[in-house]
Amino acid sequence: MFVRVNSIGILGMNSFEVGVEASIERGMPRFDLVGLPDTAVSESRDRVRSAMKNSAFYYPDGRVTVNLTPADIKKEGPMYDLPILVALLAASGQLSCELKDSAFFGELSLSGKVRKVKGALPMVIKAKELGIKEIYLPVANVVEASVVKGIDIYPVKNVRQLHDHLTGKEKINKFIVQPSQYEYRADPGFIPDFSDVKGQFQAKRALEIAAAGGHNLLMIGPPGSGKSMLAKRLPSILPDMTFEESLDVTKIYSISGDLPDNVSLIRSRPYRAPHHTISTAGLSGGGRIPRPGEISLSHHGVLFLDELPEFSKVSMEAMRQPLEDGKITISRVSGSLTYPCEIMLVCAMNPCPCGYFGHPTKKCTCAKGIPQKYMAKVSGPLLDRLDIHVEVPQVEFSKLSSEEKGESSAEIKKRVDKARKIQTERFKGTPVTCNAKMTPSQTAEFCKLTEAGKKILERCFESMDLSARAYDKILRIARTIADLEGSETIEVPHITEAVQYRSLDRKFWNA
Repeated sequence: MFVRVNSIGILGMNSFEVGVEASIERGMPRFDLVGLPDTAVSESRDRVRSAMKNSAFYYPDGRVTVNLTPADIKKEGPMYDLPILVALLAASGQLSCELKDSAFFGELSLSGKVRKVKGALPMVIKAKELGIKEIYLPVANVVEASVVKGIDIYPVKNVRQLHDHLTGKEKINKFIVQPSQYEYRADPGFIPDFSDVKGQFQAKRALEIAAAGGHNLLMIGPPGSGKSMLAKRLPSILPDMTFEESLDVTKIYSISGDLPDNVSLIRSRPYRAPHHTISTAGLSGGGRIPRPGEISLSHHGVLFLDELPEFSKVSMEAMRQPLEDGKITISRVSGSLTYPCEIMLVCAMNPCPCGYFGHPTKKCTCAKGIPQKYMAKVSGPLLDRLDIHVEVPQVEFSKLSSEEKGESSAEIKKRVDKARKIQTERFKGTPVTCNAKMTPSQTAEFCKLTEAGKKILERCFESMDLSARAYDKILRIARTIADLEGSETIEVPHITEAVQYRSLDRKFWNA
């Protein structure tokens, strides 16, 4: 007997329809699983056989063939266990019901329990697009699936419960819940606030500009000056995510298996801070079947790289193109997959191995030429892609001991939100969302300079030997500074402030 059951597969960020076809014929007992399965899928035969027997179903005698369509796309993961079992029950006459409007996915334990799988959210979205009316999935995945409206979601604990539901013996209640009940938002009480930061007015100003325009940022300073502390507070002043941005981030975390339990939608911007010993694949993504790396897990959020020169050169260079394109393509023998990575990259580093090169009071203990070699670990092209460079000096004792509170994150965020609102109106109808992502044509249109501004920028460009990319970065930073002040035109003070955020690397480079 032949039966077809609907399921959904995952390939990178994309989902696709999978048909689970089962045929049982007379002959010697045998189970053939075809359709380009990987090892995890091939092992389904053993999990399904055990789950059927331990759930009081009989395992069909004869030759069993299961085909996963389309046969030219690699199937990976244990999510096909449940649809394979349903197909075998129907093909062996143990289940008689209409299945064409239903889809199934879930991993099986040997006892017949249905376990959580990765990528449930994008799979349910795809099922709805295909016109499927009912979807049966593990209980542990039901909260993230509840984000999708217009499809009936049934949480399944075990295969016996599913059989009783499909045969009408005992119905499973549809999962109906307001997704907002399960949205993840970082607890405000645990988010570091800028009011705790003593001194560092220029660094805080640079972070405000970076947040307002979505600019990448590099902080250079001695150990203990507060670089990591400042970076941790950046998410507290970033604009709130839109629903579309939250959905994109949640899909990535669902596919990678990092979505917290009982979370339907991630509403707080990601903040990732991998250690400098991370591998290139861990940072950019990879594996036999490529998975999202830290750069994609930071999508619509912040990726903080502390001690930047300590990261491997290959890892640093691998970020250059994704920073420009907002996506990363990983190629393997099995195919190429693309993951989004529209991020704010924030980096921190010491000016030399000992950390005190250029310090006004502490002597640098590095040998001659070592600070320059240390800085040279960060390539010029990568440095160009870091829009804002700011020095973070050691804080004086008088400021550290002061009981005066600094400006709060809430106050800074108001200015950032106002500037972002201006940019949203400016780029309406285009894929660009902030000044840092402007195309060259948009930069030319929205960053027009006065004659006085042109002259100042020309002198800076020649004296600092800036690249063409750095020229565009200065214009975009100046546009952001003007937006923070509510100015329609870019004035001379905006240009001069923007230029100083591109000079720090030259100070150390040429010292």
